[in-house]
Amino acid sequence: MKVAIYARYSNDLQSTSSIKDQIRICRERAVKEGWDITEQYVDQGISGASLMRPGIQQLIEDASNGAFQILLAEALDRISRDQENIAGIYKRLTYAGIQIVTLSEGAINELHIGLKGTMNALFLKDLADKTRRGLRGRVEAGKSGGGKSYGYDVVRQVDSNGEPIRGDRTINAQQSKIIRRIFCDYADGTSPRVIAKQLNSEGILGPAGTSWGPSTIHGNKHRGTGILDNELYIGRLVWNRLRYMKDPETGKRNSRLNPPDQWITQDVPHLQIIEHSLWQRVKDQQTATSLGKQANKNIRGLGSPASALSALWPHQMWHMWQ
Repeated sequence: MKVAIYARYSNDLQSTSSIKDQIRICRERAVKEGWDITEQYVDQGISGASLMRPGIQQLIEDASNGAFQILLAEALDRISRDQENIAGIYKRLTYAGIQIVTLSEGAINELHIGLKGTMNALFLKDLADKTRRGLRGRVEAGKSGGGKSYGYDVVRQVDSNGEPIRGDRTINAQQSKIIRRIFCDYADGTSPRVIAKQLNSEGILGPAGTSWGPSTIHGNKHRGTGILDNELYIGRLVWNRLRYMKDPETGKRNSRLNPPDQWITQDVPHLQIIEHSLWQRVKDQQTATSLGKQANKNIRGLGSPASALSALWPHQMWHMWQ
């Protein structure tokens, strides 16, 4: 019997050594059964909640071509933790005449798919809830809730037990100068496009370590993204503004705006880079720019310059001007 081995680990639960351990015990089982190991697939540091994994994708493709007759894994949750995905994989492999066998559950049937799929889904939800609770506690203590922000460095330190202390940041002196420059230039009327062009011409790298773009500077006001709308720069930490969901078709994470009453706000004055007066000047400039763009849009919608003026001016004044 031709057998393929599949192994996977996710960053939050295991380490790279887990892959070797999974493969080792699976090979031992295959040798004991007298199976011929023909294929071996691995996915490292990738969640089991998505099928967008190179290893599992190659496995599914090879299965349809009859490359093996048995799929062997340490446990069903190594193959997938998503109810819909594991059911889909089971259907595809069964159609191809392939038996799924795991060291934990044995030969997999429909009952395993239903029960284990539900258990794995509950595990993922519980893990997500625990993670969010931990992040919220960190934010309420004035620490980072995750993610990097231009202008700050991560403070790496450990406690008395050698465990990492997470969430502390300190101001990056060089980057904070760039942030102040951007705020001052914009408040004085320079557009994000021109600011980005000037920074790039001086060889100053952006937050991603690449060139600056206008959107990096202006971002999205409602979502609090972009340099000009990052409230951390005035010493205000806002968490849970956005929630992230995976697209079931692509597996990519998409962000959605949470209602304001779900946002968690904490003052962190030690992280303030921009004074409130400069912040307000920028907000005023953003409002003026937005109103100007809307006015131009309305005028363009009226057609020719003459018709636009005719619509905006009182009828009698228009005839007098003609």
